[in-house]
Amino acid sequence: RRKEEMIKTLQQRPEPSSEEWELIRIVTEAHRSTNAQGSHWKQRRKFLPEDIGQNPMASMPDSDKVDLEAFSEFTKIITPAITRVVDFAKKLPMFSELPCEDQIILLKGCCMEIMSLRAAVRYDPDSETLTLSGEMAVKREQLKNGGLGVVSDAIFDLGRSLSAFNLDDTEVALLQAVLLMSSDRTGLICTDKIEKCQETYLLAFEHYINHRKHNIPHFWPKLLMKVTDLRMIGACHASRFLHMKVECPTELFPPLFLEVFEDQEV
Repeated sequence: RRKEEMIKTLQQRPEPSSEEWELIRIVTEAHRSTNAQGSHWKQRRKFLPEDIGQNPMASMPDSDKVDLEAFSEFTKIITPAITRVVDFAKKLPMFSELPCEDQIILLKGCCMEIMSLRAAVRYDPDSETLTLSGEMAVKREQLKNGGLGVVSDAIFDLGRSLSAFNLDDTEVALLQAVLLMSSDRTGLICTDKIEKCQETYLLAFEHYINHRKHNIPHFWPKLLMKVTDLRMIGACHASRFLHMKVECPTELFPPLFLEVFEDQEV
């Protein structure tokens, strides 16, 4: 009887169809070709010097000052990181078919979420660092004092929890596609089409998870919770950005950074 139930459960967990495998291949390739350093990030990363972003002034509990030295280090890598998110999206056929106005809104909405995910999956418990943009390894306090504040804690916590999930490139890529195709972003025209696109990605994603056979109970719902966490990180960063605008000289902000994060819904 128990065996019958197990077989029935397995039968109810379909694996990807041939069309879904093709979609999965495209999304995975889009991620790999736009993900700095690929699987070699540990060998190629450079640790941000300990003295940067550890300014005691910025660490005072009642102080929310931004460490400008750390901030300027992060702004050096932000433009290529944003560009890679844009390039990832452009490689997805469903995204390219949308009107230009919707593409811009979707990119502005998901950019911080995808960059945070890409950093979180490069959490290293040994050094307690995240590797940003595939090249700069930073500690929690450095990222916090360099402008992100509490958003830093959220990204590091996500990194720690995701390390147990052992995600492969395809799972990270599909998570990114799901974040990109969020039909609830303010101002979208083709909401129905975008929602259908996201559903297509979600279904292929679920079937791929079935194929991978992770040994974590309730893996799929737990992974979907991470989408919620990433959406929260994006929302927190939008309000944090306003704080950075007050604290940091305008000339330190790269134009693309301003273009993506200004005028966001908070």
